[in-house]
Amino acid sequence: MSWPRKVKIVEVGARDGLQNESAEVPAAIKIELIERLAAAGLAAVEAGAFVSPKKVPQMAGSKEVFQGLERRPGTAYPALVPNMKGFGAALEAGVTEIAVFVSASEGFSQHNIGCSRAESLERLRDVASAAAGRNILVRGYVSCIAGCPYDGTVAPDEVAAMAEALIALGCYEISLGDTIGVGTADQIRNLIKRVSARIPREKLAMHFHDTYGQGVANVLASLDEGISVFDSSVAGLGGCPFAPGASGNVATEDVVYLLHGLGIKTGIDLMAVARTGDWISRHLGRPNAARVGKALIAARQER
Repeated sequence: MSWPRKVKIVEVGARDGLQNESAEVPAAIKIELIERLAAAGLAAVEAGAFVSPKKVPQMAGSKEVFQGLERRPGTAYPALVPNMKGFGAALEAGVTEIAVFVSASEGFSQHNIGCSRAESLERLRDVASAAAGRNILVRGYVSCIAGCPYDGTVAPDEVAAMAEALIALGCYEISLGDTIGVGTADQIRNLIKRVSARIPREKLAMHFHDTYGQGVANVLASLDEGISVFDSSVAGLGGCPFAPGASGNVATEDVVYLLHGLGIKTGIDLMAVARTGDWISRHLGRPNAARVGKALIAARQER
């Protein structure tokens, strides 16, 4: 089996991971989380979102987070931006890379952002154009690639069409997200084959949630298909306020352990990520959902 020799992890714990937490997480804790993850070797750490504070209260302090961050050279700190208002706020905060999002399913688009998929792309046109004019990189997310809480199974061609539309807007990379974590390995392989018939594999990343415990298996299936960029979340933090039943993202610790076991380079210090996962889980008062993280911490304590 010929897997990629090197894999990039986009750490989403500080944004996608924290956005579903009900108790407010102070900016100082978010900053420490981001800085610890960057120091552990994560090349990209999603650091916040400039979205409506009424809809996602946890992201209300993103400006404070970005302005308080000590940024490491060579590390990307993208922020999620839904519209021109969010883009303006991101610029003000000193953001140099943004992420935009659309849904592969009509139902999720309507429930999540209150408009159709076609309208969501139209809204992003000005954002993409403004970003290009300021040399700001734009990454695209397509959610609900395997299933939708409102529409059920999503056809791969729907995913491909939305991914293609984001590429046309100028996104350098498209992250395909299994928002409710229903995808299985064969389904993911088939999806990648179908989407990559229209978009080169090197422009694709995968974003798995672990609701049904399939996250790591789906990472391996994606590696089989030549994918070399994955989103993951320290301690398996996450969930989605607009997707009932969705659990956390696949844990960074579990993904890195798999990759290192396959001899794939990541540049990541796994023990440093495990310690960070243990720290943030204790701070949030929730169980650590990273199996590898828990095992490494337990083994260290035994020693």
